[in-house]
Amino acid sequence: MIITTGDHSAAEPVQRAMALSKKSGARFVPRNRTSLSKLAQRYGDDDILVILEGGARLHRTGAEPLTFHPSMAFVRAKRLLRGEPDTMLEAAGVRPGDTIIDCTAGLGADSSVFSLGAGPSGRVIALEDSLSLWALLTEGLSYYESGVTEYDEALRRIETEHVHHLQALKGMPDNSADIVYFDPMFRDPITESSAISPLRTFANNEGLSLETIEEACRVARRSVVLKEKKGSEEFARLGFQEVGRSHTKIVYGVISLDD
Repeated sequence: MIITTGDHSAAEPVQRAMALSKKSGARFVPRNRTSLSKLAQRYGDDDILVILEGGARLHRTGAEPLTFHPSMAFVRAKRLLRGEPDTMLEAAGVRPGDTIIDCTAGLGADSSVFSLGAGPSGRVIALEDSLSLWALLTEGLSYYESGVTEYDEALRRIETEHVHHLQALKGMPDNSADIVYFDPMFRDPITESSAISPLRTFANNEGLSLETIEEACRVARRSVVLKEKKGSEEFARLGFQEVGRSHTKIVYGVISLDD
């Protein structure tokens, strides 16, 4: 992955780009008004993260660019802030102060809702296996501004780690989190989802293993949660009890550990 800036960048985006380059190990390349296609050819890397004032955008040759944005999570967040319920938080049984591991963070949409649910005393750790997505997620959580203070504060509280979820879970102590969560990108995708489509280009779309779920059950104190399409066979294969509203295309499966 290459990290650069926009064509006419001020000092602040350049400093952010250099800092993220050092943190991620990715190459920082000054833009110097060079086209992204030429940068990709010159350095032999198709993934380019462009740091912008107030955000970032991820490019891959031949693919639709991906910009950090909370999408429908922001709508859910505003409903939460009005005191309305959220199906995911209810399925997971989230409480203020919870520690939650989001094992397949993507762009952090569900992580942001978990962060609101867990509150300032809680902790949300967002794991992302793709270096490019992790870098975009980390930058977006740090600098995106929605205009809603409570939501922006929830974004800033989320911790990100560039790591495969199984490796991360194996390194965690028993009962060290309240909830472990998976959204494995649906092997049978909902094609009309405009938010998911460009994300899929960069994400690791592998299915979950039984070993992963065993590790999740060891780490979680209260529940392990799986987000899937309605009617998915993954719930039965992995040992989850399907819960939630039957009229929606997306449902949640839960393994309850504190019964």
